[in-house]
Order: sequence, then structure tokens, then C-alpha cells
Amino acid sequence: MDSKNRIGRREFIATSAGALVVGLGSARGGAPITNIHEAADKVGQIPRRHLDRSGRKVSVLIGAADWAPEAVEAGILCGINYWHKSQKWADGGAPSTILKNREAYYCEIAVDRVNGNHETGVIDGEADYRFVKDRLERTGLRYFDDMLLHFGYHNVAEIKENRGFIRAYDRLKKEGLVRHMALSQHSYNGNIKVPGGEDRVGILNAVLEEGLYEHAQFAYTFGDTEALNNFVSLAKSKGFGTTAMKTAAGTSRMQADGNFMSKFPAGTTPHHALARWLTTSTDLSTAVIQLTSLDQFVDTYSGAGKQLRAADARAIEMMTEYANREVCRLCNDCMSHCSEGLAIADILRYERYATDYGDRERARRLYAELDRRADGCQVCGDCLPHCPQGLKIPAKLADAHRLLS
Repeated sequence: MDSKNRIGRREFIATSAGALVVGLGSARGGAPITNIHEAADKVGQIPRRHLDRSGRKVSVLIGAADWAPEAVEAGILCGINYWHKSQKWADGGAPSTILKNREAYYCEIAVDRVNGNHETGVIDGEADYRFVKDRLERTGLRYFDDMLLHFGYHNVAEIKENRGFIRAYDRLKKEGLVRHMALSQHSYNGNIKVPGGEDRVGILNAVLEEGLYEHAQFAYTFGDTEALNNFVSLAKSKGFGTTAMKTAAGTSRMQADGNFMSKFPAGTTPHHALARWLTTSTDLSTAVIQLTSLDQFVDTYSGAGKQLRAADARAIEMMTEYANREVCRLCNDCMSHCSEGLAIADILRYERYATDYGDRERARRLYAELDRRADGCQVCGDCLPHCPQGLKIPAKLADAHRLLS
């Protein structure tokens, strides 16, 4: 293991993440992993590849600052060198290993709209500028490698009409406080709160063509649309970086489904097969997978950069069938057909946070902020013909309301 990325034993013991983790259930059915160094040794060094035209090499699976601290430390030991949403370290400061060897890591800040949420808020360059400066001071990182427009644009026209984020980026770059520009992109087609909202694929293609952004993140997993797959391949051919997020489309609920797992191929798990598939069977630059424990880090990230085996390939087939039947893919095609104007994709996204990411507190907080909740569904059925997956949306909404209320 690369010594420059290994935490010193004394420093390891001193960190809160260095304590033994108790109560973790093993995804593979064995004894739980309770030590960060043990976890890192089981995963090994994660391979790297080029992210985008900048020439930077990043781990084929990146990390997220909102992981459990012990998973962050294990990821650092395994060579994860790109950290999504590193502004999340504002409360306690960035990990000391990163601060001591800052140039060895790429730290990204995700910047949100202001005066509202991702649907109703606005892109405000001055607010963006102040936010980045504040988070730099609080994290101690000195600069952010990537400044990311969180949730992205509402439509193609907004890319041209609102340059506030880009102006803030240019200003910060001149001051040496940011280095690269990126975005994460959601779909807004059919969203009644976003007049003229468009699908993520059209927006991503427009961003790629304009050439100002260097890479983008977007929801992507097994069984996604041909249009999105085509974008990923085109982006690779043009040196535009792509990061899959919201990749765990029901993997945790699959793991908890005894009937499903009784038929699952031996020698792999849903999370492990997902990691192999993302990193060796797609044209993605990299991906991020949400984790709930150190044990899940080992189960998942030990598959990074490894080819699919027969068991993994069969697992992905089964997982795709399951997800198509049970998990909203967040395409938003149904929303414009809801007479009550329910944010169906958002509600079912929050349900995924609770069920698949184990983050019920966040999911319930976001759900409580909605002005129309799932119990407003009148079970009229108008949405049903417009779901590409054929999900029973009213029933899904009712389940989500019970879970999130």
C-alpha cells in the first residue's frame, strides 16, 4: 500500500474514526469488519483512470465526505483520491491525512441554488462566491479542486441565460481558490415547479457541446436508458468526464429480501457486483456508491476495477429485473400527468435515501420540506401509463408516506 496514503498508527488511534466499530452486520455473512486497517487491507489499492481532459487520474470509485468517518479513513488508505461534497467536512475540518498532503487529493465542493430548493431557487453568482470562501475557511482545505453546480440546470436555455455560477467560478479561479468546473444534473421534464424543465440527457449533451464544464455527475445504474448510455459513450470519446451517482438502485433492499437473496448467485453480493459492473462494464470515468458502514465499504469497494465473473453478470441481470419492478429510476416522465402536482420522483428519491442508503433522518427532513406530500395522491391512475417501468406509483407513494412521515 502506498505509504503516502497510509495513516500513521498514532494518528489513526487519535482519530474518532480509529475506534473499533461495533454492531456491523457482514454483507457476506461472515464476521463483521471492525478495524479500519483490516478493512483497507481487504479492499487493497483501488485502481485509477483519467477523469477528464485535465489529465487527472482518479480512483475508479470515488468517495463521499458524508460517509461514516471510518469508511472515509479506510477509503483514504485504499487510495481514493477524489472526494465528493467535501464541503461536508466544514463542521469538524477535513481529515488530517488530506490536509497534510493536500496535493494528493481532489476535493470537490457542491454548490446549491439559493432562495429556494433545486426547483424553486436561483443561481446566484455572488452567493456562490461567498459560499465557497466560507467552506474553504471552515474545512481548512485552502482550495477546492472542483466547483460543482449541484442539481444542474433546469433546461438548455438556462445554460446560456444564467452565467452566475460560471462568473463565480472564474472569479474564484483567478484567486486560486478553485481549479475545475463540474456539475451534477437531474431531470426536470414535467416538473410543474420548473416551467420549461427538460430531461437530464438533453441538458448534459448541451453542456458537453458548449465545452466549458470538464465533467458531470448524474444518476446512472444498471438497466438505464439507451439515451443515457449513448451520452456516456459520447462523453468518453470527447474526453468529458462522467461520474455515476445514485448507483445503488435498490441494492440494500435486495440484500434484505430473503426470497431474492435465496436465488442470488453464490460468491457475490448486490453491492459487490454493482462495483464490478460500474468500473469495468461501462464507459464511465468513475462512480460513487453511498455506504452505510465499514463492512459495506469492504463488500462494495473490493469489487472496484475487477472484471465481471459469471456470477456477477447473472447478479446484474437479476438486479436489473428487481429494480425495474421495485425502484423508481427518477426519470420524471410521470410528473406532468399528476393532477395534484406531486413531486413523484423526489418523493421516491427520498424513499431511496431511507431504504437503500440508511439515511432515514435526511429522508424525513427533505420529505417534510415538500409543500405536497405523498398522501395527496388521489389514486386517479393518470400517472401509470407514463412510467417506463410500469411501477404501481400510487402504492409506492403510499408506502413512501408511511416510511417518511
